[in-house]
Amino acid sequence: MKRLITCQGRYLQLALLTGALCCSGCDMLESHPYDVKITGERGLTAKNVALIEDQMAGRDQMRFAMISDTQGWYDETEDVVKALNARGDLDFVVHGGDLSDYGATREFLWQRDILNNLEMPWVTVIGNHDCLGTGEDVYLSVFGELNYAFSAGDTRFLCLNTNALEYDYSKPVPDFDFIENEIKNAEDNGVKRTIVLMHVRPGELVFNNNVQKVFQLYIKMMPGLQFCLYGHEHQLLVSDLFDDGLLYYQCPNIAKRIYLLFTLNADGTYDYEAVDF
Repeated sequence: MKRLITCQGRYLQLALLTGALCCSGCDMLESHPYDVKITGERGLTAKNVALIEDQMAGRDQMRFAMISDTQGWYDETEDVVKALNARGDLDFVVHGGDLSDYGATREFLWQRDILNNLEMPWVTVIGNHDCLGTGEDVYLSVFGELNYAFSAGDTRFLCLNTNALEYDYSKPVPDFDFIENEIKNAEDNGVKRTIVLMHVRPGELVFNNNVQKVFQLYIKMMPGLQFCLYGHEHQLLVSDLFDDGLLYYQCPNIAKRIYLLFTLNADGTYDYEAVDF
């Protein structure tokens, strides 16, 4: 979500959340919201990537849905899971990040348990709110790497951490070494098409806009780049950010009760639809 919050304001939010959680029930007194005490399933990214790659092997057409920014909207997230399951025609689901609002451990676990009711594999990228507090540690444990890629048939999905502002530019965000390695190995991986999934788009405050043009040049070196997917700004939008023909699809927050639907066709074309649920 696009928010301009001072450091003092952010710390106040975290303090208020801590107090609220600690006072909301006797069981809360046993732990701290940022204690990284993980219960239940871990390593979901690796598990679901393996399922997607196995199920999609040899495929040149597919259909997947995108949701994003489910932070705090648990009822709506439950509803979209039911809507996606009811379709019966989806191969997998991608999530554009911000599973949590404050980076608190229980937020990730609640979202994980809801999304695990999906009847098809699903993957996510880390959002800027997921980086708050000890959120990154929880994310790494429950989900997995912040930058990763997988192949769905002949299509390579680059799933990237683009939340540069949350790291005070202390880490390579975006990670160009990772992207460069994907470019070098694309031919060996049999990649014919590429889709990029991120939380924050180039040009937005949280992105490292010193390198936005370099980022665009790099990802366009991937074979058959189709489009880019992102969330963060909570609106439905399709734009040609660099006026070069590459479309960026923004997925709204789940409170808007919309998901994006993409169908990749065998002839190299694709179809797009924004679906109300």
